[in-house]
Amino acid sequence: MFWRQTRASGVRVVDTASVIRTQQSVFCAVTMVALAVAGLVVAAPATAAPSGWRYTMVAFSNASDRDMDVYQSGDGTRFQLLRKSAYRPPAGRVRDASIFRNTDGLYYITYTTASGANIGFARSADRVNWTPLGNWPVPFCCALLPGTGDGRGLGSSSGPGSSGSAGSSDGPSLSPFTTKAWAPEWFVEGGRVNIILSMSTGGGFVPYLMTALDPGLRVWSPPVPLAGIGADHIDTTVVKVGATYHAFTKNETKKFIQHAVAPTLVGPYRFVPPGNWGTFVEGPAVVQLPNGTWRMYLDAYRRGRHLYSDSRDGLRTWTPVKELPGLSGIARHVGVMREPA
Repeated sequence: MFWRQTRASGVRVVDTASVIRTQQSVFCAVTMVALAVAGLVVAAPATAAPSGWRYTMVAFSNASDRDMDVYQSGDGTRFQLLRKSAYRPPAGRVRDASIFRNTDGLYYITYTTASGANIGFARSADRVNWTPLGNWPVPFCCALLPGTGDGRGLGSSSGPGSSGSAGSSDGPSLSPFTTKAWAPEWFVEGGRVNIILSMSTGGGFVPYLMTALDPGLRVWSPPVPLAGIGADHIDTTVVKVGATYHAFTKNETKKFIQHAVAPTLVGPYRFVPPGNWGTFVEGPAVVQLPNGTWRMYLDAYRRGRHLYSDSRDGLRTWTPVKELPGLSGIARHVGVMREPA
C-alpha cells in the first residue's frame, strides 16, 4: 500500500475536520486489514497442526551392528535422530530390531543376536535408555517341525555391505536342531503379544510364531510355523486389515519382497501380487499413516538406500518406491512403531 503527498503551488484553505475524518477512516481501514492479516497468521498453524501421532524408528547402521540407533518423526517420512547408539547389548549383535509399547507403558525391542538360535530382548521407559532383558534360546524341541532347513533354498551368499539378513551362504540342512533364529518381529492382537521369527536348521529360513506366556515377556510358547509361506523366506512381518492377515516376507532365493494373505495369523497363507518394490530389498516394516495410508519401509541393502512405498487401498496396490530422506547409507533393517504423540 502506498501513501503519496502532493504540494500545492498556491495558498489553499484546508478543511482540517475533513482531513481528520479522512485520516480516521484510513486508519480504521488499515487497522481492519492488519487484524485480518493477523487473523490469517494466527490461524495458519491450525491448518498445519501435527498429526497427533509419533513414529519411532530403531535400526542398526552400516557403521555398526552392535549398536541400535533411535529416530523420531511426526509424519512417518522425515526422521530425526533421537539418540545415536542408544542401546548396545552385553554381547552379540543388535540387528533387525522391532519395537512396540506394551500395556505396562514400557517400550520393548526384540532383535537378531546373530549368536546361534537366540533372539534378544530389551526394554525402556523413554525409548533412549534401554535395559537388556537377556536372550531367549529357541527350544530344541521345535526344530523338528516341518519346514526348517528343507534344502529348497540356499539363503544369502554375499558378504558384509551387500549381503542380506541371512549373512553367509547356507547349505542344505545337516542338523535336526535349530541353528539360527533371525529377524524377530512383534505382532500384538487383542492383548496377546506375539513374535514372528525366521528359523533355520542350516537350510532356508522359515517363518514361525511364538506367543508370550507371561506379562513380562520373559516366557514364550514353542514356535508354530506360518503355514503356506514355506522355506527360504526371511524378514517376515504381519499386519491385519479387517479380517485379513497380510504377511510381507523376503524371498531369499530371488531377493524380493512377497505378499501373502491368510484368514488367521498362523495361516494358511497364499501369495498375491506384490508391489513393484524391486530386487535386493529386505527388512519390510509396515505402519499406518494418520490418513489411513499404509507405508512400507524397505532396506535396499546393495545400493545403500532406504526406501518406502505407500498403499492407499488397503494393501492391494502400492506406489513406486521413493527414497526415505536422510537415512540412506545410514540405517539398516528398521523397525517402526506408531503411537499417539
